[in-house]
Amino acid sequence: MSNAVESSKWKNLRPPPGFTQTSSKASAPSKASTNATASYEAMKDKRAWDLAISPAKSLPMQAFMLYMSGGGVQIFSMGIVFMLLLSPFKNLAGINSAFAPLAPVPAGKKQAPEPKALTTLALQKIVYLLCNLLTLALGLWKCRSMGLLPTGTADWLAFETRNQPPESVLI
Repeated sequence: MSNAVESSKWKNLRPPPGFTQTSSKASAPSKASTNATASYEAMKDKRAWDLAISPAKSLPMQAFMLYMSGGGVQIFSMGIVFMLLLSPFKNLAGINSAFAPLAPVPAGKKQAPEPKALTTLALQKIVYLLCNLLTLALGLWKCRSMGLLPTGTADWLAFETRNQPPESVLI
């Protein structure tokens, strides 16, 4: 008896805003849900392109930090250069997991086949790779300008082998 009273007490209550009554029968997807899914996929694609060019967006700030750190070999400038050289390797090691949430979902399926596959969002991953190579090139340029890269012949003198002098060969 108390169950009948409770159900009648809540029967006239309006549903909360945004709530829609769904039937248990399977029906064809409505046009609104198809548009929402397409909009969501377009938003994921835009976000994937934003992630792909994000290393290039940070290049001006990193270049300014390198300029402000100076050309000498100090602990501050070495720390900045080390972090600049390390970040592309970290980014490329986690490239598949970074792009996995943005993988497109095929129509009619709940899950993409392989969100962490290398071929998923391949064009965005190639752009991401190129932008990280630009960051690495900036770090190597700074190392070269600081004199840390062996670019001259004097840097390789320790590995040069000498022939016997001609005076000792005559004897």
